Amino acid sequence: MKVRTRSSAIIATISLVACLALTTASAEEPAAPPRAAKVALTKVATAKNPTAGAAGPGGTVWIAERAGTVRVLDAKGLGEPVLDISAETTTDGERGLLGVAFDKKFAHFYISFTNLEGTSTVDEFAVRHGKIRPDTRRTVLTQTQPYANHNGGDIKFGPDGYLYIAFGDGGSGGDPHGNGQNLDTLLGKLLRIDPRGAEPYAIPKDNPFVGDPKAKDEIWSYGLRNPWRFSFDARTGDLLIGDVGQSAWEEIDWAPASSEGGENYGWSQMEGNHPFRDGTEPANHVRPVHEYDRTGLGCSVTGGYVYRGKAIPDLRGQYVFSDYCDGTVRALQMEDGKVTGTSDLGVNGGEVISFVQGGKGELYVLDIGGSVSRIDPA
Repeated sequence: MKVRTRSSAIIATISLVACLALTTASAEEPAAPPRAAKVALTKVATAKNPTAGAAGPGGTVWIAERAGTVRVLDAKGLGEPVLDISAETTTDGERGLLGVAFDKKFAHFYISFTNLEGTSTVDEFAVRHGKIRPDTRRTVLTQTQPYANHNGGDIKFGPDGYLYIAFGDGGSGGDPHGNGQNLDTLLGKLLRIDPRGAEPYAIPKDNPFVGDPKAKDEIWSYGLRNPWRFSFDARTGDLLIGDVGQSAWEEIDWAPASSEGGENYGWSQMEGNHPFRDGTEPANHVRPVHEYDRTGLGCSVTGGYVYRGKAIPDLRGQYVFSDYCDGTVRALQMEDGKVTGTSDLGVNGGEVISFVQGGKGELYVLDIGGSVSRIDPA
């Protein structure tokens, strides 16, 4: 959840040796830039303040609503709630039911929410025959939040089968507690745990800070302000994070599937590629692959997914994202972790709070006002 505020191709060249200068070497000519994808938004349902979603069993898409309900979207539309924790959550500030995820076998369903005290909580339910078993509920992890904003809350299973959890820096403004660069707190971090490895969870032995007495073993990467939405490329396994900026710069961070973790994305010494206030760039700062300023209408990046569906071939392999305040759906063309082009897809999703990737790779856009729309070919 983000508070609405208004602040506002590469052409490769190939050198040919002199003896081939007069030959027709079409195979060596620069590749044409990808065609701009033509897309449309098709409204498929109306939810009550949808915040997150996940691909579910049987080709369904499960949609989380901020107040604490989960509903299933299928060919018939959006059904009645299959889970309701609205008596247990709070929606002040940027809180509520903020994330949902299934494990790879759809055997367990996870929710990320803030409880009545504002504590970030990740709970697990067993799933049988595509239905939640409420009697199996257990709490996996909790984190006290000092403020009602920058709670993060996104959860995803990585290609390694572990659960990744995003926490913002705890809130207020300017990271007053220095959580982003402090390895002795889970705030301002991306975590990596094994929820089924022990009670309440196990820590993977290859997490980057295991054994460091000055760091939390759960940490995978740090230096994040509010990593509201992150995702893994379904084909490559690369990680992309949309990290909401403070007042000037919005950023998208990237890590390859081969990463061993430990990336420092710079906050609160840096905001994007720029020193924040009197900050000094850390020596191990991993700079964003993309940033944009707030001179336009954008104010809060909403991270999305690399498109791996089949319906829109010209969009395949591009990272689709938006901004909560601007609503324009955009895409980044990327190669080996470098942005080679950007495009405005020509559609507006409203107050875009999240994207959802369906089981076949097609993408949905969630507008906090209620619209659930699918990105279709125009």
